[in-house]
Amino acid sequence: MDYVPDTSVIIDGRFSAFLAKHHGSHVILAEALVAEIEHQANEGRSIGFAAIHQLKALRDLHDQEKIFLDFYGKRPNEWQIERAKSGEIDEMIRQCAAENNATLVTGDVVQKEIAEIKGISVKYIEPPETKIRNIEEFFTPLTSSVHLKPDMGAVVKVGPPGSVKLEKLENSVTRDELENIASNLVTRGQFEDESFVELDMHGATVIQIRNMRIVITRPPFSDDLEITAVRPIVKLSIEDYKIDDNLLQRIESGVHGILIAGSPGAGKSTFVQALAEFISGKGKIVKTMEKPRDLELIREITQYSSLEGSMEKTGDILLLVRADYTVFDEMRVTSDFLVYADLRLAGVGMMGVVHATRAIDALQRFIGRVELGLIPQIIDTILYISAGRIDTVLTTEYVVKVPAGMNQEDLARPVIIVKDFYEQKARYEIYSFGEQVVVVPVDAEEDEEAAKFNTDRIKEEISSFLGTRNVDVSMLGRKRALVKVSEDNIPRLIGRKGSTISELEKKLNVRLEVEPSSSTIQSRNRAEIEIKNRVIHIFVDSPNRNVKLYVDGILILQAKSSSKGVIRIKMISDTGQELYRAIKGGKVVEYMLAD
Repeated sequence: MDYVPDTSVIIDGRFSAFLAKHHGSHVILAEALVAEIEHQANEGRSIGFAAIHQLKALRDLHDQEKIFLDFYGKRPNEWQIERAKSGEIDEMIRQCAAENNATLVTGDVVQKEIAEIKGISVKYIEPPETKIRNIEEFFTPLTSSVHLKPDMGAVVKVGPPGSVKLEKLENSVTRDELENIASNLVTRGQFEDESFVELDMHGATVIQIRNMRIVITRPPFSDDLEITAVRPIVKLSIEDYKIDDNLLQRIESGVHGILIAGSPGAGKSTFVQALAEFISGKGKIVKTMEKPRDLELIREITQYSSLEGSMEKTGDILLLVRADYTVFDEMRVTSDFLVYADLRLAGVGMMGVVHATRAIDALQRFIGRVELGLIPQIIDTILYISAGRIDTVLTTEYVVKVPAGMNQEDLARPVIIVKDFYEQKARYEIYSFGEQVVVVPVDAEEDEEAAKFNTDRIKEEISSFLGTRNVDVSMLGRKRALVKVSEDNIPRLIGRKGSTISELEKKLNVRLEVEPSSSTIQSRNRAEIEIKNRVIHIFVDSPNRNVKLYVDGILILQAKSSSKGVIRIKMISDTGQELYRAIKGGKVVEYMLAD
């Protein structure tokens, strides 16, 4: 009997099993089939390598004289290979069967129907029900992931979120065994219920087999063949999280923009599954957007992947199906965040899952991707998951105010306030500062860290400038500091007409107030002043003495009194002008006798 197989029965070994009962058959392989398999293998696709493995098995049967193997036809053109999904290669295989008066062997229902319409003899083989070896043999009830590489012991992660341990199994997996496992996984992804090949690209294949997510990588994408299988080990309900009643009421109260954030393995997917099913149970229509689709949800919740490789197109469909809430799992690239924002602004409740090391980091991933003023409309609640529980809950609010740490009213601007939900205290403020968008912590603990950093920085700068460590700095606010130095260093620190202190303020971006340190303060006397003939006379009652002159506690001048105990300063001098303005401004002028 003459048989012409197509790729659907080659990949999973169905044709090899069929030939075991039909020894002596004449097998004709279309060159189009070989070319398609070669193209898939060259692209690094697991399907291609699985098919090559089966072709080698056919060659072995031929060498053992159990079958007779021939090749027929011409290799397809490049455009025909690229349009394989449109049926170009299938048509060439059908022609091969027709021209050789052979029976077409297929596991593809569409191929079978088209061949029958064209009058070609067809043998349809049902998908196999079981395989000998499965990835499940590496799992225990508490195993969350398995990592396999050739000639190495399997590496597994065991334990619930927050208590995960890495273990290495003793028995190694040979390269041939790993190839068989990979081939088996591809077959199962194609034919098992609730399973599918999510992605098959150059060097990487992603397969969903029920609740397991399988990633197969090959060179050139990875340095060697590797299989990673991940699955949830627990399925929780929203009651298991013991959520605060106020938070639960907030979630139930209406449509929201929610972010579920956390580090990999923290339990984000387990929580979002419980939350989605809880909302669905409240009479809401819930859908998901996933790539890959690996959330384990009740049948009432429909799970969507990218439509024609585009999440934007999936979003368009979701607007048509009128979902109340949409779960967007694993948002990574800019287009994901834009789709989330678009659906949220259209009135759809959104639950987005993002990787983040802190709760605020999830919100920052939207900055620069959407208009700043729209962020509170897009995101109003952030749930940070750590070790399988809700660690932090933040909410957003949009106001016009003077940002924290600024004092001038003309600096008021639109500000996003990020609050701790439970304490109702501001933790961060987000606003535009010049051309930059800044995220400023206002939490007391973070303020303390920021104050310490600023204090150390200011002290180091002034100590370096004055050449002394006798500098004391304390923060009076986020942008104000009190600096205490010896009285002798004050004039140098202030500089001519305040030029030095102004330069330091610009450099440090902090307003500085200067006072003499307590250890250098001595008793001062109120100065008696007389202005005559454009000369300022300061009476100190001590002849021929070195005198320090202060204005509002700041040393401005050192001079020697005359034999009559008077210091004379011409008003046309710089010092005289400054002193005259201080006197007219009602400032206190004092003096102290120097040693």
